[in-house]
Amino acid sequence: MTTRFLTGITTTGTPHLGNYVGAIRPAIAASRRNDADGFFFLADYHALIKSDDPVRIARSRLEIAATWLACGLDPERVTFYRQSDIPEIPELTWVLTCVTAKGLLNRAHAYKAAVDQNTAKGEDPDAAITAGLYMYPVLMAADILLFNADKVPVGRDQVQHVEMTRDIGQRFNHLHGKAWRAAGGEGEPFVLPEVAIEESVATLPGLDGRKMSKSYDNTVPLFEGGAKATREAIAKIVTDSREPGQAKNPDSSSLYAIYRAFAGDTESAAFRHELEAGMGWGDAKTKLFERIDTEIAPLREHYDTLMAHPDDIEDALREGARKARAVAAPRIEIMRRAVGLGALVAPTGKTKIAKKPGKRARIISFRDDEGFRFRLVGADGEELLLSRAFDEPRGAGLASRALAAEEAGLWLVPVDASRFAFMQDGAALAASVEFTELAARDAAIERTRAALASLRDAE
Repeated sequence: MTTRFLTGITTTGTPHLGNYVGAIRPAIAASRRNDADGFFFLADYHALIKSDDPVRIARSRLEIAATWLACGLDPERVTFYRQSDIPEIPELTWVLTCVTAKGLLNRAHAYKAAVDQNTAKGEDPDAAITAGLYMYPVLMAADILLFNADKVPVGRDQVQHVEMTRDIGQRFNHLHGKAWRAAGGEGEPFVLPEVAIEESVATLPGLDGRKMSKSYDNTVPLFEGGAKATREAIAKIVTDSREPGQAKNPDSSSLYAIYRAFAGDTESAAFRHELEAGMGWGDAKTKLFERIDTEIAPLREHYDTLMAHPDDIEDALREGARKARAVAAPRIEIMRRAVGLGALVAPTGKTKIAKKPGKRARIISFRDDEGFRFRLVGADGEELLLSRAFDEPRGAGLASRALAAEEAGLWLVPVDASRFAFMQDGAALAASVEFTELAARDAAIERTRAALASLRDAE
């Protein structure tokens, strides 16, 4: 059974060690498993919530994309894309917004923290808080639910957002699950994701002991500035006043917590023993830098090469967007119909509006070497659907009658980015030709719905 992993990094700054050990490294390791299907993205829509500096965001998108690839992400094996290249994400965000309780968003940690800061300053609770910050959990839910991710590797501070994603997905499933299946979807609309945390490195401490974060300006750069910048940042890590020769407490030391994220149990135990035996903080910082650089130096060289050739990164992201949209577009098409946003169809009932006679679509039955078939042909002679082969003419005839059913338009389901099919009871009775563009496929779906409606009018 394949497990789908999905994770992204917000493009508001330079990647740091916390990003690497908390998200990038475990996610890439998961992507290499034979039973894994990885989706990795640049969260550049999320960046707009945190930054209004377009130069910073553009630079960060390049740096973070290069970081993913330098650290070993294989775009041939996974789906690697920019969030902003997938228009289905903001569309789903709005649909999810309409089923998300305001009370749920009121409980989001980031929003509550901003309100608390304003209150402590004696300001209006919502001062300088944007709707983007408030709606952040819904956009994150759309990122995850659109691709039916099973596992989401995150730091512990992001666990609440994944739990909120489950709540939002469950609400949509409850409200629209039946309509989703009637529109051609299988099972529930959304898989409810689970958090994947590497406990030992879930939240890496920064220079000041708080969580390493761009927001706190307390990070150790991963690649930018080279080994010199990494060494200088490590030298700034806050320690206590104990002198060399005095025993140190590893459990309260950021140095030890970071060292453990890069070393195995044996190395970590040796480092712990040296701290308890009185190793000076300066020596400890040197050891920490050397241990980190052993792992990072080869990756840094690859990063520098990628940064010098951004066109190669752009090609990888565009191919990733194509792959991502091939998954997203058919799901959004079904979702539109499930919530009532599909093509217009006549209401069910006995009343019919008389129409002037004219050319209509027709069903043509025939036999070929494989069996008995039928095709749906538009009024202009375009072949819209070709049925599968049936062993007997009766089977083909019964199947062709389904095209004239009141609900027939709902049974047209995208198969992938190039084809669609007429589905009934989970089986494809007929399929379209292949299209080279998604827009052409979608236009053909609408023509086919109109053709099916004309079959009913002819009865």
